[in-house]
Amino acid sequence: MDILLIGAGGREHALAWKIAGSSLCDRLFIATGNPGTAQCGTNVALDPGDHAAIAAFCRAEAIGLVVVGPEAPLVAGLVDDLAAAGIKAFGPRRAAAQLEGSKAFTKELCAEFGIPTAAFARFREAEAAKAHVRERGAPIVVKADGLAAGKGVVVAASVAEAEAAIDAMLGGSIGAAGAELVIEECLIGEEASFFALCDGTTAIPLGTAQDHKRAFDGDRGPNTGGMGAYSPAPVLTRDVEARVMREIVEPTLAGMGARGTPFVGILYAGLMITADGPKLIEYNVRFGDPECQVLMPRLKSDLVAALLAACDGVLRSFDVRWWDDAALTVVMAAKGYPGAVARGSEIRGIAEAEALEDVLVFQAGTRQDGSRLVADGGRVLSVTATGKTIAEAQRRAYEAVARIDWAEGFYRRDIGWRAVQRRPA
Repeated sequence: MDILLIGAGGREHALAWKIAGSSLCDRLFIATGNPGTAQCGTNVALDPGDHAAIAAFCRAEAIGLVVVGPEAPLVAGLVDDLAAAGIKAFGPRRAAAQLEGSKAFTKELCAEFGIPTAAFARFREAEAAKAHVRERGAPIVVKADGLAAGKGVVVAASVAEAEAAIDAMLGGSIGAAGAELVIEECLIGEEASFFALCDGTTAIPLGTAQDHKRAFDGDRGPNTGGMGAYSPAPVLTRDVEARVMREIVEPTLAGMGARGTPFVGILYAGLMITADGPKLIEYNVRFGDPECQVLMPRLKSDLVAALLAACDGVLRSFDVRWWDDAALTVVMAAKGYPGAVARGSEIRGIAEAEALEDVLVFQAGTRQDGSRLVADGGRVLSVTATGKTIAEAQRRAYEAVARIDWAEGFYRRDIGWRAVQRRPA
């Protein structure tokens, strides 16, 4: 079949690479894609926000499946509009995508169906929110309700920091996303990411990962969209995974069905593994970035077959298989990220990096300028390697990073440190 993939980042390059390798894929189109995805299929200039244009393209090219990568088109109802046009699309409909589009929606779902999460309260007025913070004390977490491109969460170490976040978000610093706030207790433990593939009634595990949000070594500096990741996550043992499915994922799927908004797609649970067990921090409704870049190289099963099984509601009889190897990715970002960055600096050495054993370089913020590949965003490359252990994958990834010639880039030098400390090799 012919497939259309929506998105332009490193996640979409990883998905394009995996989809292109499927025996079920005849032609792959990517909207809008990047120079990396162009090596896997055909990039097309379609605006992900123009649902009518996407539907028209699908009809003209007889697209058999649309795979939606980013969260914004899902929350905006792209899957609904494609379904109305008779086009099969993988991802949740608008009502189900509220699990990521509204943090308050998810917290209320957790409260209704007994899903373990942090205690919370909702606010639209700054003074009431500040009074709550003063009563609860710090550390405390302030979250914008809506999509804020990774800028809507502040883990405040002091009451003053929390109050400043409240003023900023309710004051319009992140637009409509901050019109309502969720303020919650600060959970203590180790963070991890758990992915489940869902068809509305059945969920099956789809891998685990841990990422590094802070910009600099030692988990210092500002929060980012992610500076690297590895899979599997050692903290998510088989017993913990079973608890996540039983206590978090399955009740969520049942609750969404009971509300009449069944969830079909990727359920990405951001977790805190506490002394009392796993608790939900938040849900995303798509593959993570950079987590996708470490999940796809480990996935032995045909990704397209898995996505179609979810769309068709037959996951109960589907089995997902994995390679035993671990994977680790190092994000190379433009200097200044997550703040303002300069664009247009040349990147060399990707072919040399990929010549190494078990190395892939997924592109994100890149642009082709004639024969030159140049930086065109904040997070630019995800240098990914596999190995028998996370330590081996780490060594290979950093060997590949050393082959890339990009003077205006930077990266963390300690991706995977926690897993390597836990299980050296």
